[in-house]
Amino acid sequence: MSSVFGNNLKLSIFGESHSAAIGMVLSGFPAGVRIDMEKLSHFLSRRAPGKGAHTTARCEADAPKFLSGVVDNITTGSPICAIIENTNTQSKDYDNLRDVPRPGHADFTAFVKYGKAHDIRGGGHFSGRLTAPLCIAGGICLQYLEEAGIKIGAHVKEIAGVSDASFDPLTPELDKVGYDLPIPVLDTEAGERMMAEILKAKSELDSVGGIVECATTGVPAGLGEPMFDGVENRVSQIVFGIPAVKGIEFGAGFGVSSLRGSENNDAFCIRGGEAKTETNNHGGILGGITSSLPIIFRAAIKPTPSIARKQMSISLSEREEKELEIHGRHDPCIVPRAVPCMEAALAVALCDMMI
Repeated sequence: MSSVFGNNLKLSIFGESHSAAIGMVLSGFPAGVRIDMEKLSHFLSRRAPGKGAHTTARCEADAPKFLSGVVDNITTGSPICAIIENTNTQSKDYDNLRDVPRPGHADFTAFVKYGKAHDIRGGGHFSGRLTAPLCIAGGICLQYLEEAGIKIGAHVKEIAGVSDASFDPLTPELDKVGYDLPIPVLDTEAGERMMAEILKAKSELDSVGGIVECATTGVPAGLGEPMFDGVENRVSQIVFGIPAVKGIEFGAGFGVSSLRGSENNDAFCIRGGEAKTETNNHGGILGGITSSLPIIFRAAIKPTPSIARKQMSISLSEREEKELEIHGRHDPCIVPRAVPCMEAALAVALCDMMI
C-alpha cells in the first residue's frame, strides 16, 4: 500500500482501524521546534469520535504517544513517530463483511486486490480512523506554520443541501468559525439546520454528505513546482487520502466554467506596496504557484457508506446476490469530523513545499 506522502517532508501513516494502534512517522521536520502538546490535544479532539448523537458511538481518547523525534516537547530532527492506541473496538460487528462487501465502501476492491488477507475489521487501513495520525502530523505542521505567520482554518460549507456562509476570498476570517460547536460553521443557525438533517437521516437508518471549505492567510508567493508538483497537485493528493473525499475545487472552482475571461480574471493592483489582485477567483494559486492571496479550496464528502438500512450486495464465495445488514457503530455524517482533517492535510502539504 502507498501510505507515504511528501517530497521534502515525508509522512507515513500505518495501522488499521482495529489493530493494536495506529500511527505516523514524520521525516524531515526541522529540529528545535517546540510542540504545544495541549494545543495539539485540543486539535485532535475536534476529530475524535463519540461527541454526540451525530457521530459514531465508538469512544476513543485519541491521545498520541510519541516514540521518537520529540524530547521535552521539542523536535530533535530525527523522524517523529507517534501512535494512538485503539481501545474501544468491536471486531465481531464486521464478521459478515468478510464475504458480503458494503456498497459504497472499499470492501470489494480491497478483496480484489489483497484477497482474504485484507483486514476487514472496521474497514482496516481504508478506515476514516486513519485520519487521526494524519491530524497528529497536521497539528504539528499547523503550529510550525503559525510561527511563520501562516494560519489555516476550515468550516462545514454544506450538509444535505443546507449551506453555511462562505469565507471571504480576500480576507477569510478564520477566527469567526465556531470550532467548538458540534458542527463548525460561520453561521450558527445554518449549523443547527444541518444537525437536524443529520439526525433525520440517522432516524431513517441512512446518512448524508456535504462540503468542507478550507482557507489560509499569510502564505507567501512563490510556493509550488509546475507541472506536476504545483500547489493544487500536492494539496489534492493528500486531500484525496482522506476517506470519502470525492471532489475538490480551488477558488471559484467549477463555477469558472460558466464565466467569461473578463469575469474570471483577477485584475492586478498594488496594495501596501505589494502586488495583489482585486478579486481571488484563482484561489491563491496561478500556474500551480502561490500568489500570496489566500489559498481557498472546497472538498466534497460522500455520505457514510455504512448505514443501518438493508442494502443489496453479493456473496463473494457463493457468487450470488445477497441482502446485507450492516452492524457496528458509524457516523450518520462524517463531514464535521473531516474539518480538522482538511486543515491537517493542507498544513502538511504546505510544510512539504516550504521546508
